[in-house]
Amino acid sequence: MKNIKGTDFQKMVWSEITKIPIGKTITYKELAMKIGKPKAYRAVANACAKNPSLKIIPCHRVIRGDGKMGGYKGKNGIERKKRLLINEGVKIQK
Repeated sequence: MKNIKGTDFQKMVWSEITKIPIGKTITYKELAMKIGKPKAYRAVANACAKNPSLKIIPCHRVIRGDGKMGGYKGKNGIERKKRLLINEGVKIQK
């Protein structure tokens, strides 16, 4: 995360995202709790939206608490996020 530009909070979020294993997902709230900021789940979502490197920081693995996708800034947005997760073996809610 050294060479990636962002706030300290964003870097903390992005660093934690890199720890999510392939084929697993985590909610924005769970991620907020992991970084010690349990009420900052909206800020976590905003940090995901500002992800400067979709190849290095797999923010597609972060989803809403209700199991829905949330946002994704990558090309083709939510459909791409779904495809990435399906390719990793994640079962997607309809």
